[in-house]
Amino acid sequence: MKKILILAIVALVSFTTAQAQYENTKIEVGQKAPELSYENPKGETLKLSEINSKRVILLDFWASWCGPCRMANPQLVEFYKKYSAAKFKKAKKGFTIVSVSLDKTKEPWIQAIEKDKLEWPYHMSDLGGWQSKAAAEYGVMFVPQAFLIDADGVIIGKYQRAEDCVKDLEKLMVK
Repeated sequence: MKKILILAIVALVSFTTAQAQYENTKIEVGQKAPELSYENPKGETLKLSEINSKRVILLDFWASWCGPCRMANPQLVEFYKKYSAAKFKKAKKGFTIVSVSLDKTKEPWIQAIEKDKLEWPYHMSDLGGWQSKAAAEYGVMFVPQAFLIDADGVIIGKYQRAEDCVKDLEKLMVK
């Protein structure tokens, strides 16, 4: 019995340590979302604050070379379709996704957007890979990773997978 208890404690400590290893400690829920201003695939500069004005944002960090990101994209597309037309409190412009790519080259990034049918209009990258200034600003050490930002520009959730934000997003919906 003692061996089972010791094994259970060791397993719990290992699991907790592994979870803490992947916890984003730079960004805190309740803080103002740091500004991002990077080019979209067409070379136009997008500013997060302008997109966020009167709109709820799911800020999704990903990359074309990231297997888990690409596997999650079909669910992200369905998620966008479901919530982009919904009504949200204090968000006259509703909801959208802003995808921030950690790619290093433009062509694979554009191809992945097209192939995965990422139909929302807001995609940005500095093509810095893991040295991305956006990733550094948000403390992104792994992808996929996402942040939910309310219409006032405040971070209300951070997630290892974008779809984990559903509970928080639905709290903002007009019922």
